[in-house]
Amino acid sequence: MPMITPAVVALLLSVILLQMANGMFSSLLGVRLGMEPDISSQVAGLVMSGYFVGMVLGCLAVPRIIEQVGHVRTFAALVSIMSAASISHAFFVDPWYWFTLRVIYGICVAGAYMVAESWLNGATSNDQRGSLLSIYMVAQYLAMTGAQFLLNLAPPSSFILYALVSILFSLALVPLTLSRSAASSSVTRSALSFRQLYRISPLGMVASFGSGILSGALFGASSVYATAIGFSVPEVAIFVSAVLGGGLVMQWPVGKMSDLMDRRTVIAGTLVLSTVLGLLLAFLPFPGFWVFVTMAGLYGGLCMTVYSLAIAHTNDYVDSADLVAASAGLLLAFGIGAVAGPIAATSAMEYVGNWGYYGFGALTAGLLALFTLWRMMQRPALPVEEQGPWVSVSRTTPVAAELDPRWEPEEETGDEGPKPTPAAG
Repeated sequence: MPMITPAVVALLLSVILLQMANGMFSSLLGVRLGMEPDISSQVAGLVMSGYFVGMVLGCLAVPRIIEQVGHVRTFAALVSIMSAASISHAFFVDPWYWFTLRVIYGICVAGAYMVAESWLNGATSNDQRGSLLSIYMVAQYLAMTGAQFLLNLAPPSSFILYALVSILFSLALVPLTLSRSAASSSVTRSALSFRQLYRISPLGMVASFGSGILSGALFGASSVYATAIGFSVPEVAIFVSAVLGGGLVMQWPVGKMSDLMDRRTVIAGTLVLSTVLGLLLAFLPFPGFWVFVTMAGLYGGLCMTVYSLAIAHTNDYVDSADLVAASAGLLLAFGIGAVAGPIAATSAMEYVGNWGYYGFGALTAGLLALFTLWRMMQRPALPVEEQGPWVSVSRTTPVAAELDPRWEPEEETGDEGPKPTPAAG
């Protein structure tokens, strides 16, 4: 167990409050958009994708801002903008107005996590990174899952819920900015190019992109879908929390299984099961609320394991010193996929009916499964004893990869950025 210092407690508390606000706010907007008769599911998906557009832009742009003005000022400014942007949604409902706010909000979320994670990296020693990463991941999932039930405090059209989100963001400022002992690590990390990543691990890059599509649809459009099929607000909260909770529950057993056999076999099996569950959720007559929610939670949990498996598979072929750069590139691929996910899933709902939400997910998972099986025929399996350990990784910013215990930073040599890693096999 890592040493739980006051600085670590403050950092984790800020992250928990951020994730509570972020998780609640995403579901709130999806439900609110679903209540508008003049806004189609497709338009709602476009609005929700603005968040992921902002996340990608934030990961690219914010490091320079931090370098110029420092961690504390950057964090305070970004969280203040997030608080303002969230409550600004309550003024009126307009797709382009909300899309613009979502992009701004996403940029700020990425930047705030970048600062928090760099502080978290600086608050622990190298031999404690793995334990702290596990605590960090569990805290994120529990915060987002529990926050769904805050939707029951007031109607989605009420100003109260938007104000509550704004309050949570404002409170998230307090623990971290008042932590006197918070140290920070550098956030100016480069990424390996997509061409380099594809040469190293075609499956890792494609699976990261596909995982972004699946996760983007889950995070960005699950509340839109639940509202469209007639769930009440309390039922939407249970449904979304089951999807997020499934991600927490499934991560470790699936990941640890991948340490015991060819990792590609586990990726393929996970995707095949996701395909089958997606088809059942799309076409099976409604089996009752709790059975449906259980199946949705299992489907969501399986889909959310793909990214960590893709990272682990790629890391089996890169030097430990290049792990952060590789993770940054894979996260960018994930983010691009996450932009497309809500738009594609809700477009499927618009053109073929509500079953298109899970039908699209099943199609995406099925195509990824076929690609995985094809790659298994192109490259021999890496011996199990040569595989690195699986680690559950955060999808927030590349800085979180520095908590990965597999990462071994190189000594300072004056070189700029990581050197390209040669193709493996």
